[in-house]
Amino acid sequence: MVDGSVTGWIGRLKAGDSDAASQLWNTYFGRLVRIARLRLRGASRRVADDEDAALSAFKSFCAAAVDGRFPHLADRNTLWPLLAALTRHKCIDIVRKEARRKRGGGWGRIESLDDVLTDEPSPATAAELTDEWNHLLDRLDASGDPDLRAIALARLNDARPAEIAKQLGCTRRTVERKLALIARLWDNGGAG
Repeated sequence: MVDGSVTGWIGRLKAGDSDAASQLWNTYFGRLVRIARLRLRGASRRVADDEDAALSAFKSFCAAAVDGRFPHLADRNTLWPLLAALTRHKCIDIVRKEARRKRGGGWGRIESLDDVLTDEPSPATAAELTDEWNHLLDRLDASGDPDLRAIALARLNDARPAEIAKQLGCTRRTVERKLALIARLWDNGGAG
């Protein structure tokens, strides 16, 4: 595991390293904001903005990672779909909270990254993550390629492409192509 890589930062984050959280934040925050901006188009700026949604999603992610809730989180290929899903769910929550605010409720703005490792995601967020994970696996099943699910699960369990190829009786390059397809299916399918 290379200490300066996404894989290294994930491992350090799981151990509670706030510097690793900062590195991941710097790497992914802009992409999370872009997802939130698309999802929150039309939402009141008085209530929330795209950066609030991205920060909230990242905060929930970090807390859950430190708490050991993502045992299969291993590298950038498993991290990005998870962060994107969390951000989409936070945007849904923001829109719902805005609707409640219009009926007399309220929503507080997140102030900083300082608390990233202190709060845990709510049971609702944990349930949403489970639903999103199942949705991602269903997307692989719907692709028509029966190997995609097996490859994704093997990779999430830290199997290398060569090991997966041996298990499936195919070439390493075939596994690498299918891993790239999995990443596209998860990224593109969840962005719209």
